[in-house]
Amino acid sequence: MMRDVIVETSSGALRGKQQRGVSCWKGIPFAQPPLGALRWRAPQRLQPWTGIRDATRFGSASAQPDSIVDLFNSPSSTPLAGEDCLYLNIWSPAADQARRPVLVWLHGGAFVSGSGAEPWTDGSSFARNGDIVVVTLNYRLGALGFLYLDGLTASLDEAVSNRGLLDQIAALEWIQENIAAFGGDPECITLAGESAGAMSIGSLLAVPRAHGLFHRAILESGACRNVLTRHAAMRIAQTFLAQLGLDAARFASLETIEIARILAAQQQCGSGIHNFSPVIDGTLLTAPPLELIATGSASDIPLLIGTNRDEARMFTLTSQDHVVVNQKALQQLFGAQASQVLEIYRQARADGSAPQAWIDILTDRAFRIPAIRLAEQQLKHNPHVWMYRFDWPTPAFGGRLGACHALEIPFAWNTLDSDLAQLFTDEAPNRQELGDIMHAAWISFIRTGNPNLDPRRAGLPDWPCYNLEQRPTMLFNQASQLAHDPQSAERQCWPAIS
Repeated sequence: MMRDVIVETSSGALRGKQQRGVSCWKGIPFAQPPLGALRWRAPQRLQPWTGIRDATRFGSASAQPDSIVDLFNSPSSTPLAGEDCLYLNIWSPAADQARRPVLVWLHGGAFVSGSGAEPWTDGSSFARNGDIVVVTLNYRLGALGFLYLDGLTASLDEAVSNRGLLDQIAALEWIQENIAAFGGDPECITLAGESAGAMSIGSLLAVPRAHGLFHRAILESGACRNVLTRHAAMRIAQTFLAQLGLDAARFASLETIEIARILAAQQQCGSGIHNFSPVIDGTLLTAPPLELIATGSASDIPLLIGTNRDEARMFTLTSQDHVVVNQKALQQLFGAQASQVLEIYRQARADGSAPQAWIDILTDRAFRIPAIRLAEQQLKHNPHVWMYRFDWPTPAFGGRLGACHALEIPFAWNTLDSDLAQLFTDEAPNRQELGDIMHAAWISFIRTGNPNLDPRRAGLPDWPCYNLEQRPTMLFNQASQLAHDPQSAERQCWPAIS
C-alpha cells in the first residue's frame, strides 16, 4: 500500500510516495530548465513554485543518441530524453530530520548517454538495508554538457564550458540545502559513480568549487584520466560546428538549432568515446585532475576505488571472434617493449590468446592503471584509500563478457532482480550471496568511511587500506579474497601511464 509523503524544500512542496518502508520522490528539479538562451550557460538557480508539485515520476534524461544499454531497457522503465533534464530522485527511510548518511550517484554512459533513473540504481535497498538516503541525478550530456566554445565565439552570451560538471555541482549544492528535509545529513555525503560518473568524480576531486559538497567518494571503473586539453576540446568543437555548417557569424544560432541536429553533429565528431568530456578550461578545472589531487586538492576525502577484471569485454562483445592486436597502438604505448608487454599479458591468461591479451591491455589502459594512479596520488595526503577488483564472471552471452564493464553495479546496489541485471547475470546461482557482501561493504563505507564489515559477518576478509608496499586489493568473486598487488607484472608495464 502506498501513501503520499509531502516535503517542503527551498523551492516549494513536493509530493512523493511511501511503500514498504521507503519514501521516494522522483523528478525533482534542482535548476532551471537549460532551454533557449540557457542552453549553453551554467545551471541557473531554481525558481520557486506554488502549491504541491507531484514527484512520483522520473524527469527526462538528457538528450542522447540510442545506446547499447537503452536497448536492454523496456520502454516503460526508460524515461524520455530531452533538454529539460536537470532532475534528481531521492529514496529515504523517512523524511524525519534524522540526519542519515547520504549516497549521491552519478551515472555512467561515456558522457553521452545514461540517466539517474536506470533500473539497477534504484535506491530502495540502500534505504531499507543501510538506513541511507539515496540521490540519483541527471546532468547534461554530449555537446549540451561538454562542447567547448571558449575562444571560438563571443556571440553566445555567458556561454561556459564544463556545463555537465556544473550541473553536478548545482545538484550537490541543492542537496546541501535541502537533504535534511528528506532525512539526510548534509555533512555526511558519499559521492559515487561508475564509468563517466566516476570520471566526473575524478574531476570534482580537483575542483575547488566542489570542495565541502561531499565527504567520501566511490569510483567504480573510472578515475582522473578522461579529461580534454583546451586544444583538443577546441578541435572537437570546430569539427562539431563544421558538421552543422556554422561559421563564426552564425554561432548565435546554436541557441535555437534543433536538438536532433546537435545529436547528429555530435555523432560525427570521431570515434573516440570521450570526445565530449570535462575540459581543463583554466576556470573550473585549472590543471589535469591527477596533478591537483597530487597537491592535496582532495586530502580530506576517503576513497573506495576499483575496476572490473574484464572491463573491455563489454565493448568487444560483438567482435571478440575478430579481435586483432593493434600493433600500431601497442607500439605507441610501449615502444621497444611492445612485444615483451604483449607476451606478459598472454602469459597471464590461461588460454595464452593474443587477442584476449590485447583486450586486457585495453582494460588496463582505460580503467585499472588510471585507478591505481589516483590511489597512489591520494595516498600522499590521506591513508584512507581502499582498492577492489570485481572478478565475478557472468555466464550471460555464453560467458563472453567475463567480469565486464558495469557488471558490479547491481551487486553493489542489491538490484540483481531488475530486468537489466538479470540480462547481464543470467540469473546465475549464488549471485545474491556476492551481492549481499558487496552491498554490505558499500553500506559500511557510506556510513563510516570504511568498507570493512562487522567481524561477525562472514564472507569478506579483513580489508586493509591500500599502500605502495603490498598494494592490498579486495577481489570480489563467489569466494572473495584479499590479494597483494594482483596483476603485478602487468601493472609494472605502465610506468608512465596516468
